[in-house]
Amino acid sequence: MDAPTPGFATELIQGLSRTPRQLSPKWFYDERGSRLFERICELPEYYPTRTELALMRRHAVDMARHIGPQADVVEFGAGASRKIRLLLDALEAPRRFIPIDISGTHLLAAARQLSRDYPDLLIEPMAADFTQPLYLSRPVGRRIGFFPGSSIGNFEPTEALALLKHMASLLEGGGLLIGVDLIKPPATLHAAYNDSQGVTAAFNLNVLARANAELGANFQLDRFAHSAFYNPPERRIEMHLISRCRQVVTVASTRFEFQEGDSIHTENSYKYTVEQFQALARHAGFDPQAVWQDDAGAFSIHWLAHAHPPAHSHRSIP
Repeated sequence: MDAPTPGFATELIQGLSRTPRQLSPKWFYDERGSRLFERICELPEYYPTRTELALMRRHAVDMARHIGPQADVVEFGAGASRKIRLLLDALEAPRRFIPIDISGTHLLAAARQLSRDYPDLLIEPMAADFTQPLYLSRPVGRRIGFFPGSSIGNFEPTEALALLKHMASLLEGGGLLIGVDLIKPPATLHAAYNDSQGVTAAFNLNVLARANAELGANFQLDRFAHSAFYNPPERRIEMHLISRCRQVVTVASTRFEFQEGDSIHTENSYKYTVEQFQALARHAGFDPQAVWQDDAGAFSIHWLAHAHPPAHSHRSIP
């Protein structure tokens, strides 16, 4: 059995004990889950990654101008490094890069490659859950955050507000460059989360395989089905795992009974208008400034300056 990730057992049992059952999408990202997500990003149906990359290639210099020189960059939920490379290449003399990700193995491999490619940049990877309290060393330049991929959409609106406030405190008066997916036709969204190759389904089901490997659970993956759909009133994609039959699953000696059709709600992906997201950012204490969109209006990247830089912070240590 693999070594369990701290907090996974507790959150899984709590989530399966709720009505309706649910689980945070952060638990998708073990080593295999991270690899599957990289495959999702290459799928023809999955527009967010290629659209965001195109925006960064086109506007990275302008983004860097807003950020300024000698930045201390913190990436929340660091991934495959393609996007941060575009930003680092455009920035003037960045001082340090702190990638934060819950998948330590994946994070360290990416950080090692970045260290080889950017030998003059101080790189300090942090294997952690960025939604929880963090203690970062003192900034060595103006601290800015980078949160690409529209991961903010995984959070309920109240959670998204709390997360943005948390990021603002960590950034100590700097700013945040953030990707935000926009409202679009449901058919486009449905295709993006129900790809023809079944990679998204494998990604969704992998959280059960992770529970088996790390926690000794006995999920039978072929007894669950991937389901993803757009919920128009909530303006969000929902992902679920649906029980195909009546069954009993055990997780860390705790038994859970499933009826046919029972669901585990594994992910939300909220979609915004530019104005809706800017209003949310203002409520969190940011000053929305530049925004970059593709011609089709499918995706946006926002530069949020901090509206009220704090005089001091208790979130960092020397």
